Amino acid sequence: MGIVVIGAVFVDIKGYPEDQFIPTGRNAGRVERVHGGVGRNVAEDIANVELRPTLISLVDHSGISEDVLRKLRNHKVNTDYIRATDDGLGTWLAVFDNDGDVYASVSKRPDLKPIADILDEHGDEIFRDADSIIIEIDLEKEVVKRVFKLAEKHNKKVYAVVSNMSIALERRDFMKSIDCFVCNIQEAGILFSDDYSGRSAQEMIPIIASKVKAAQIPSMIVTMGGDGAVYASMDGDMGFCPARRVEVKDTTGAGDSFCAGVAIGMTYGKTMAEAVEIGTTLAASVITS
Repeated sequence: MGIVVIGAVFVDIKGYPEDQFIPTGRNAGRVERVHGGVGRNVAEDIANVELRPTLISLVDHSGISEDVLRKLRNHKVNTDYIRATDDGLGTWLAVFDNDGDVYASVSKRPDLKPIADILDEHGDEIFRDADSIIIEIDLEKEVVKRVFKLAEKHNKKVYAVVSNMSIALERRDFMKSIDCFVCNIQEAGILFSDDYSGRSAQEMIPIIASKVKAAQIPSMIVTMGGDGAVYASMDGDMGFCPARRVEVKDTTGAGDSFCAGVAIGMTYGKTMAEAVEIGTTLAASVITS
């Protein structure tokens, strides 16, 4: 079964300016429609390093969803547990500035509650054969409950990523069951009700180390964009990995690739430091294209 990813599928509509971006003006440029969603991205990133992940998710009945499934299968992602529902596909609309960063966005989330039905019907067979689990922690609460119950039953490690931290805050009770939680520095600030803007990596290491112990999160990794990533665990392991110096074209999906690399490393026996290094390498490969 390999690594099992549980999360959403989106269609991303992305606008890029041709000339200097004017926030309040009309900007000539190009508009692209690409397959997205944190869960889908993570699964594809794992498949791109020649592993065979399984994605548990939903799509709708449109031709776009058929294209999504076709591409995933071409990447050798197992799509046997993806169902088509009326509201299973999300949409993300974003406008980018000249630095490749998102200036503004609007997201229409899909209804992911039917994933609970998939887990009720096939959860034991999926988790029994899985090497590990990656979950979007801000999925519907009933879905998250089932994931951790099955993970405990089959003794599987769970790695978590987030797409909406405001929703993830409602899942605080599950944080103690996550083997490793991956988020960015802004999301960490929301989680811990603090403002970490302007903090250096060296300042963040002891902060995250103290926070994971207080919150009893087994381990946590916080990405800091061009400043790299810091990590800490309850057993005292902590450190920093610098970012790769590359030409940035589009930062979308970098966090998902980072999470995929971390989960790959930790699933197959790497240390936390080595796993963060793998995540950093995968993220760098994404933002250059």
